[in-house]
Amino acid sequence: MNVIIRALRVGIPLLMVTAVAQPAWAQIDFSGEWGQRMHEEREHRQGGVRLGDYLGLPMNDAGRLKADSWDASMLSLPEHQTMPHPSTYGFRGPSNMRIQKVLDPVTQEVIAFTMYGTFRGQMRTIWLDGRPHPSENAPHTWQGFSTGKWEGDILTIVTTHIKTGWLYRNGVAHSEHATMWEQWMRNGDILTFVNIVDDPVYLEEPLIRTTDWVLTPGQQLGPQRSDAVDEVVPQPKGYVPHYLPGANPFLHDETDRFKIPYEAARGGKATTYPEYQLRLKELMREAGTKTDSSK
Repeated sequence: MNVIIRALRVGIPLLMVTAVAQPAWAQIDFSGEWGQRMHEEREHRQGGVRLGDYLGLPMNDAGRLKADSWDASMLSLPEHQTMPHPSTYGFRGPSNMRIQKVLDPVTQEVIAFTMYGTFRGQMRTIWLDGRPHPSENAPHTWQGFSTGKWEGDILTIVTTHIKTGWLYRNGVAHSEHATMWEQWMRNGDILTFVNIVDDPVYLEEPLIRTTDWVLTPGQQLGPQRSDAVDEVVPQPKGYVPHYLPGANPFLHDETDRFKIPYEAARGGKATTYPEYQLRLKELMREAGTKTDSSK
């Protein structure tokens, strides 16, 4: 993991990173119907994380500026209503999935896995046949371009060419320069994804998350349909809902409600480590002192 991330950060071509191990045929079968379990960050992944809550996210100043400008009304625009989640979030959100094997018609070897998700029918392909990633100038898509290689019983995946998308549903974003690194691990009927997103534009360091699935043989995933409709009073032509810097009125809602120091909710790599608890206690003491002195 560290070798790949360091290589990506210093600009070593991805082909050099992935070429160190030759493609090997599947050693673990990930195919099947999988039901998601929401015990990790349940509130964030179902109800949605609150605006301005970036605690524990390694965001930089540019990432905060972009997230602060987020207005959920953007999703009411007809051209945004049918967008799928990007691969960086799609199978993390409220979505069950189906994984299928793609076989070489002659050798019958597994050359890819496809993933079908229930949120707007997103489809993703993980290539296992050793093909290289496209040129940096190739088009970007919501799912990106993914290649995998086997490391024992673990499938390691690198995904590039992802459109600018989001990491949380409150405006926390990654740029088109983001790279996603994953490891898939199966233990009986339990499937675990380790997901790492590295983005030199909006993140100070990679964001690491895990997601669990349970084999669900009776699951039936049907076709998905999305229709664009007018949801709000029409805005002037070309208007995009947003907040200008410093104008978002909701950024303090989370901290005011739970009496959390505003600095903590602003995120940054420091907030991802246990040692930040010491800083948080210091901020709480300072807030208490100010409150007492104001009486």
